[in-house]
Amino acid sequence: MTALPHQSRGLTPLLVPLLAGGLAALALGVYGRVHTPTGFAVGVAGFSGALPMKAWLTTGAFVLAIVQVVSALSMWGRLGVTIPPGVHRWSGRIAFLLTIPVAFHCLYALGLQYDVPRVLAHSLLGCFFYGVFTAKMLALPKHDAPGWTLPVLGGLAFTALIGLWLTSSFWFFAVIGFKV
Repeated sequence: MTALPHQSRGLTPLLVPLLAGGLAALALGVYGRVHTPTGFAVGVAGFSGALPMKAWLTTGAFVLAIVQVVSALSMWGRLGVTIPPGVHRWSGRIAFLLTIPVAFHCLYALGLQYDVPRVLAHSLLGCFFYGVFTAKMLALPKHDAPGWTLPVLGGLAFTALIGLWLTSSFWFFAVIGFKV
């Protein structure tokens, strides 16, 4: 009879991921607040300006986040259908890449703002999203982490992205319109 490897179910394996995620969120918030906004707009080909680009890229990330949830449910055996794990990995990678120009523009050009409640919520959610994303990515290879780790961190990242979409893209489409 062979002994099973010891699996810790405490929070110790999560200390480094959670600490790194908290520091990432804090660093982004501090940078966004102390950095003088440049007003520099990121130019992504095909868009008429920075705001339409941000609204559509965030919408793309939002749609891929839904793919993430559905494919995660499949991977955990909750759907009754099998979606290849590569769908989950690649939808997450592409969703994250779509957020990079948006976050760059938000932080570098605009900074963390708190004058308008919607913009404050958006700024804080952005910092939180990258913090929880950092924690989730660092927790992925930790096989001794509690079983709830990835669903909770993934759910928090999904929730933050939904909030980001509501406070930016939804606002843009509702107030400005469907400009490209």
